[in-house]
Amino acid sequence: MHLWYIPNTVEPGHRGDDTVAGWGSLDYSVDLALRAERHGWGGALIGTGWGRPDTFTVATAVAARTTNFTPLVAVRPGYWHPAHFASAAATLDRLNDGKLFINIVSGVDDPAAYGDTELDKSRRYDRTREFMRLIRRLWHEDDVTFHGEFFRVDHSTLQPRPFGAADGRHPKLYFGGASAAAEQVAATEADVQLFWGEPLDGIAERVERLKSLSRKLGREHPPLEFGLRITTLVRDTSEEAWRDAEAKVATLAGAPRVLSLHNAGAAEGQRRLSDLAERGEVLDSCLYTTPSRYGGEGAGTTWLVGSAAEVAAALHRYADLGITHFVLSDTPYKSEVVRLGEQLLPLLPVT
Repeated sequence: MHLWYIPNTVEPGHRGDDTVAGWGSLDYSVDLALRAERHGWGGALIGTGWGRPDTFTVATAVAARTTNFTPLVAVRPGYWHPAHFASAAATLDRLNDGKLFINIVSGVDDPAAYGDTELDKSRRYDRTREFMRLIRRLWHEDDVTFHGEFFRVDHSTLQPRPFGAADGRHPKLYFGGASAAAEQVAATEADVQLFWGEPLDGIAERVERLKSLSRKLGREHPPLEFGLRITTLVRDTSEEAWRDAEAKVATLAGAPRVLSLHNAGAAEGQRRLSDLAERGEVLDSCLYTTPSRYGGEGAGTTWLVGSAAEVAAALHRYADLGITHFVLSDTPYKSEVVRLGEQLLPLLPVT
């Protein structure tokens, strides 16, 4: 599965995007989704955070205006009660003929602003595990009674069920996180573990550890799948790509630091990414670590840089490690969704 990214922020300039007119509007998001659809992408990740448009509302509106577009909707358990979320997701999934993915985010952003009082990191992962277990049950079982540490329901039967629920199907649950607590949740409860842009050796180590954890902890679901979320800067030649990458980093270096929307600095996964710059400016064949020095975070911390053939070769090496889900992007979003759709996607593994 190859997905793009819809930034879903109120203020323009996200990761250097130069769009001003219409930014943050439904027309902008729909136009980006339609461009993705026309140029071979299966859908797009839609980001979440307090102070941004509600992700689920945006995804529903975009789904209504597209044909074969699958939104990967980022949500936080602290925003939702699981029964309410299970109902909303099942409804959208059915209305969109089974085209819905969910990205469960445990990290904090501005929890006090939306009434989330659970700040302890380990307990947030415990809550996420409970959230995922309960929504799975609600999607597939009748008369669910669940009394957990964080949530409870009594005699709950969900209608409608997700598209294909009678055959065991539900929206895939993507999940990220690199801490030991996060990996235990992924190994037992997620459908897809989503990695950020680490070098191949780091991804290989984590894939094997998660597979081992799945066996050790007695995973009850189909085997865990793996995905990669990363910036891909592609140009006609390698020289042009690196020139543009260095120019973008120079712009980042001269710009004021922007307050993170995700409190990413507190996350183990972000620490791993930020530490990569100490190993070198370029790792593997074309993994550029320098953006991390100038405020890059999350998928913007490391970039794959090069010609379409070079970046595709790098992504094939990730696929050889078991990555089957790719969430890619670069800015400006509207032009790069076309460029990468035309130049990069035809060279990627079919997943």
